[in-house]
Amino acid sequence: MSETQQLSLDLKRMIIDTLELEDITPDDIDEDAPLFGEGLGLDSIDALELGLALQKRYGVKLDAEAEDTRRHFESLAALRALVEAHRDV
Repeated sequence: MSETQQLSLDLKRMIIDTLELEDITPDDIDEDAPLFGEGLGLDSIDALELGLALQKRYGVKLDAEAEDTRRHFESLAALRALVEAHRDV
């Protein structure tokens, strides 16, 4: 498994564990599907919880007021890119 694939799996598990999504497995989360609304169906409270989990696990700090923060939560692939970019800093 590549480092990118492993990170995707870790992020999927983090989403499931953090939000206590009992009926969802990592395989159910499409990398490119929206996390909010029509996709996984998450809401703004979920976004706050995920933001805290990202900060704890990966040291990624997000500005809730920043326009690009919403973009980072568009999909799992976008979240992965954020974590990868933070790791390279």
